[in-house]
Amino acid sequence: MTRPLLIAPSILSANFAKLGEEVRAVDEAGGDWIHIDVMDGHFVPNITLGPDIVRAIRPCSQKTFDVHLMIAPADPYLEAFAKAGADIISVHAEAGPHLHRSLQTIRALGKRSGVVLNPGTPASAVEPVADLVDLVLCMTVNPGFGGQSFIAPVCDKVRTIREILGDRDVDIEVDGGITPETAPLAASAGANVLVAGSAVFRGPSYEDNIAAIRTAAQQSIGRA
Repeated sequence: MTRPLLIAPSILSANFAKLGEEVRAVDEAGGDWIHIDVMDGHFVPNITLGPDIVRAIRPCSQKTFDVHLMIAPADPYLEAFAKAGADIISVHAEAGPHLHRSLQTIRALGKRSGVVLNPGTPASAVEPVADLVDLVLCMTVNPGFGGQSFIAPVCDKVRTIREILGDRDVDIEVDGGITPETAPLAASAGANVLVAGSAVFRGPSYEDNIAAIRTAAQQSIGRA
C-alpha cells in the first residue's frame, strides 16, 4: 500500500506567546497535520501543555491534530484530550501497564490510536498491538526536548516495523531531528509521516521550510 507522505509541524517549536497564530500559519504554509507534544515532567524531563490548550487552538485549524502523549500514566487523560479535539492520540509503550487497554480506550473514544517507541524500544513492541493501532510513532531522538540531533539507526527499526505491519492500514511516523537532510533517510526506510519542529519554525518562511522537507523526502522515494 502506497501511503501519502505527510508533514506534521510540531508546535513544540512554535512561539507559545502567539500559539493560535502559529497553528494557523503552519496550516496555511502546507502542513498536513498539527503535531502536539504533551510532556509531564515525569515521563520526560519537560512540561508543556494540557487539554485546555488543545481545546483553545482547535478552532485555529481543521487539519488533523496529532497528539503525542509523553506522560505516565496516560489513561486518566485520554478522554480529556479526545474531548479537547485530538484526532490521533498516541501513547508510549512504556507509559502504563496495560497498553492494549489504552489503545482500546482511544478507539472507543472515536479517535485514531498510536503507539510510540523510544529510540531504545525494540520494534517487537509493535507486534502484540499491531491490530489495535492506526499509527506507529518512532522517536528519532530521546523524547523531552526539541532541537535534538537525528538518531539515524532508528531507520533500521522503521524498516522492521513496516515489515511487521505488512498491508495493515497503519501510518509510520518519525519524530525528532527531521530536516531536509534527514527526511530522506526516514522516508526511504518506510516512514510516511514526518514530524518537524525546529526545521519548520526557524523562519523566515514556514512554507519554504515545509516544502524543502517534503521535496527532499519525495525525491528519496521517487515521488518528486
